[in-house]
Amino acid sequence: MRFSGTPVCALRALRSVSVTVPDPARSRDFYHEAWGLSTVDEDGDTFWLRATGSEHHVLQLRAGTGNALDRISFALGTPREVDDAARALQKLGIPLLREPGRLDDAGGGYGLQLIDPEGRCLELSADTFAVSAREPAGRRAIPRKLAHIVLNTSDIDRTADFYTQVLGMRISDWSEHQMTFLRCNSDHHVIALNQAEFPSINHVAYEMESLDHFMRGLGSLQRSGIVPQWGPGRHGPGDNTFSYFTDPAGLVCEYTSEVAQIDEDRWLCRTWKRTPELSDQWGTAGPPTTTVRAAMAGVPDLGHRARVTPGIDDYFYGGSDMWRVRP
Repeated sequence: MRFSGTPVCALRALRSVSVTVPDPARSRDFYHEAWGLSTVDEDGDTFWLRATGSEHHVLQLRAGTGNALDRISFALGTPREVDDAARALQKLGIPLLREPGRLDDAGGGYGLQLIDPEGRCLELSADTFAVSAREPAGRRAIPRKLAHIVLNTSDIDRTADFYTQVLGMRISDWSEHQMTFLRCNSDHHVIALNQAEFPSINHVAYEMESLDHFMRGLGSLQRSGIVPQWGPGRHGPGDNTFSYFTDPAGLVCEYTSEVAQIDEDRWLCRTWKRTPELSDQWGTAGPPTTTVRAAMAGVPDLGHRARVTPGIDDYFYGGSDMWRVRP
């Protein structure tokens, strides 16, 4: 990758993820009734669901021919930071799918949308609609926020370079040369990249208030006939608890808690070996099921590459100096 210099922005947090699924209403029912999220807005076959935190929503479900990542939204501090990021991105020739302006999303805000090297839409926003953080309803198992998104990538080094050098994320740890964990705040990771045959969405994780809420969540799902396909356990990188499930569309969703917090002055990035005892420090999870393994692999997802010409590869591998976005 040719870019070297100051990142275009300082990401504050992971806001939300939007996915397309064949039957949004069925997926909404799962996340609203079983998973613990609340439907905060809807428009036809598009649904926005919130957790107990201060974000308007953490999950958007849209209709599509198959499972795919629609976009990932990150928080910036002010509209001025959005404008500054847009100018820096344009100087680099990185395409904007959406110029800075008011967002026509249910969550409102001022933002822009750009494309990463594999065609994913990334939204940078500020001034989204304010919502009051909700109490976790005593001991009820309700996710408090979006914890992280794991992305399958066909080129882990190139993709990691983009997220760190352009967007200013930091690498917290590696799992050999198979996975890398990226942070934008004190959470150990909000994005993780997994080397794979093709780009796709691996899974989406939702953070529970505490270990007790995490376990109560598993119990609540089990009473609904929904059992883990991997977990419960505690990962090595990130030191977080985990339990993985598949939703009605076949996307993988995770309950997690107690994510490691990073002290920037003291943290040292390490490379973890990929062994069962480091993948699950408790030794309770057992191996993932064949179903969840297949779901984590996903299907090839070219994202918004079709809207970019002459092509993302030209920019990152030294062809054209500019991307152009199709109308």
